[in-house]
Amino acid sequence: MDEIVISIGVNDAKKTFYSLESRINAIRQFYRNDPRVKVMSYDKLTIDFAKEIGANFILRGIRTVNDFEYEKNIADVNRDLSGIETFILFTEPEHTHISSSIVRELLRYGKDISRFIPKGMDPANYNINK
Repeated sequence: MDEIVISIGVNDAKKTFYSLESRINAIRQFYRNDPRVKVMSYDKLTIDFAKEIGANFILRGIRTVNDFEYEKNIADVNRDLSGIETFILFTEPEHTHISSSIVRELLRYGKDISRFIPKGMDPANYNINK
């Protein structure tokens, strides 16, 4: 059976709002009824992690043209290093304005984020008091 691995890279340069464990648990909870989905974290180059788990390709999502330029460069290097292709999914136009930094800001000020997270994901998983 094919599987999808949702992987969260550890990036010490980024300040995250939630711990790695909290993010992994929220995603696992969201996909709890889909046995094809695994959630993992890694602390290395994405391409090294992809090779380690035997991935056939990498799937990335982008919101803007700026994201495309950045992701294309990484995809080209990854393909050169490993032969693994990257496929890019474009965000639906009605969601391009949503970003993790905007959602974090809304949370910080106690706003309802339910319309900015995937349908079916429990906003309580994003309670800042956790």
